[in-house]
Amino acid sequence: MNRRHFIQTLGGLAAAAALPFPSNARAEEAKPQSSSPGGFKLGLVTYNLGKDMDVPALIKSCSETGFEGVELRTTHAHKVEVNLTAAERQEVKARFADSPVRLVSLGSVFDYHTPDPDKLKRDIEGTREYIKLARDVGAEAIKVRPNDMPAGVPPEKTLEQIGKAFRQVAIYGAELGIDIRMEVHGNQTCLLPNIRKIIDVADHPNATVCWNSNMDDLKGEGWDYNYELVKHKITVCHITELWNAGYPWRKLFACLKHDGFTGYTLAEIPHNPDPVRIMRYYRALWLALQEG
Repeated sequence: MNRRHFIQTLGGLAAAAALPFPSNARAEEAKPQSSSPGGFKLGLVTYNLGKDMDVPALIKSCSETGFEGVELRTTHAHKVEVNLTAAERQEVKARFADSPVRLVSLGSVFDYHTPDPDKLKRDIEGTREYIKLARDVGAEAIKVRPNDMPAGVPPEKTLEQIGKAFRQVAIYGAELGIDIRMEVHGNQTCLLPNIRKIIDVADHPNATVCWNSNMDDLKGEGWDYNYELVKHKITVCHITELWNAGYPWRKLFACLKHDGFTGYTLAEIPHNPDPVRIMRYYRALWLALQEG
């Protein structure tokens, strides 16, 4: 570089340094980075924090706070339900496709523990319709759940029934390219040995587990034992109040990282009148718990 070129370069750098920063470079307006030291991603379950938001509001709130995905729970204000027309389904799909936010899953309330065969049939058929909805709106999965152990029915019979129904909907979901995730949920059915029995009966690669971060995860043989029972089937995690020191959040995140989990950890937290502010704080704590 000759002397004149060197002086010109210095002058250009000095002039650039003197320019004011654009307003969107201010710290409070900077978009959060999406990277996670754990290798997995943060999203939101709309039960209950996002229950009053429509789809545009959800996408805006998640985009502003570094939440990369969302699970839309049925019956809430975003109204992504099976009664949507083909055009409305396409609109939902397009909104997410044009945003940085992934439609991770649809959160159903279908369960398969009932001793009533007619209700069981309705729940299975309802799940099939929900799977079609997920395909049409661009979701990657739906969430189903067990919810109870009916009185007067042998537990093993109930678990087998749930597992067989789970297999049916998992097969149908695979045909449409939709993952079926069984939430660790319900009275007694939330115990991980019972969840393991359900997935063993289902015995299908598309029958996977939604880890639910229940305090019941610590029961029986303890958290480590319970996690090991289903870790090979976890495709998504619901995470709750990260301030709760009684739950082993660091251990969960470390195990997910160790096991190569790259999916979504979805915040399932209470409603708040200032959701964006809460989401910013939640993400900061989520990142901090992955350190060390």
